Amino acid sequence: MCIFKDQTLLCFSCTKTKNKMDTVSKKPSNSGKMQYGNAIVLYESSKSRKVMIPFFIPRSDGNELAVKLITYKKAPPPFDWAIVEDKSISLDGESSLNLLKALKNHLITAKLDDEGEFVMIKLDGESSNLNQISSEILSKAIAGILNRDDIIEHLTSNDLSNEMVMAFKSAIRLREMRNACTQLRQYLENGENSESLYQNWCETHNWIFGNAYLVKDDVRTISEGDKLDMLLPTVISGYRDIIELKKPIENVLNWDSTHNNHYFASPVSMAIGQCHRYLDVFQEVALKGLRDNPEIVAYHPRAIIIIGRSNNWAEREFRALHGLNARLACITVMTYDQLLLQGERLIEILTNTKITEKVDDDLDFSF
Repeated sequence: MCIFKDQTLLCFSCTKTKNKMDTVSKKPSNSGKMQYGNAIVLYESSKSRKVMIPFFIPRSDGNELAVKLITYKKAPPPFDWAIVEDKSISLDGESSLNLLKALKNHLITAKLDDEGEFVMIKLDGESSNLNQISSEILSKAIAGILNRDDIIEHLTSNDLSNEMVMAFKSAIRLREMRNACTQLRQYLENGENSESLYQNWCETHNWIFGNAYLVKDDVRTISEGDKLDMLLPTVISGYRDIIELKKPIENVLNWDSTHNNHYFASPVSMAIGQCHRYLDVFQEVALKGLRDNPEIVAYHPRAIIIIGRSNNWAEREFRALHGLNARLACITVMTYDQLLLQGERLIEILTNTKITEKVDDDLDFSF
């Protein structure tokens, strides 16, 4: 269907083809002072039609995009379609960009179920996947918002500065923890069995052992021939506990059909014996602090052994491990799946708690 308006030909394509490729055209107007594109149908029914006409207006710094929104209604033959003037508007370049920005922002908020006020942050560069946005770009965007005088004035007047800092720190920390758990799960699902791989992961993310511990010690050698996997200082006393890491492929429990009970498999028994020696030596050499590191003190230290998998266990196997652990002194055996579950549970609690820093102080996942 074609309509002549002010000596300009407007073409409407009524064909609706599935998976039709979008095209953009630029045609010279009769006046030669600008260009225009094909009409874009925004809405169409048997009685009305709404279209957008793009115009490309030359300026000294390049072409400016302007649009005209036109409403048509069905008219008696032979005209067929007639423009409804009071429902047609023209938008210059600035107005068109403002409309585009408003539509983008509201399309984003339309996907959210929450109600309230939202702040949109413009990033340098665009990406449909937030995971592809570098931390540097995101940091600059946030810094740009915090450099605005009106926002600073609002934060200062409402005493929100500390609250904002806490919110940013908590959000970033939770994201780091989620990514770490995802990485650990991928290691396990991919069948990775390198002890050094899991040791590096645990050293980087020692929070997974619970909030009873502070950051890890860099010192690992406690005597000649005795090198520990990890040393973790406790929050309350500062005394050190031992972390011993074995391979996820190792068997944890065996079944004694004669006596109808589970017992520790050979790799676990060997690890328990190893930790028994470590605990004796560590308390002996560090009762008043290590010679070259007097801040590292051992007083009735405990050991946590991470070994094997439990992703396919039944309830009786978990019950058996719990019972065997209860009868050990100063040593606890965990599987890598239990360690991962402990980390995910900690993240869940922190996510559902408003005052994250208080939770960091109160939670204790120690054994």
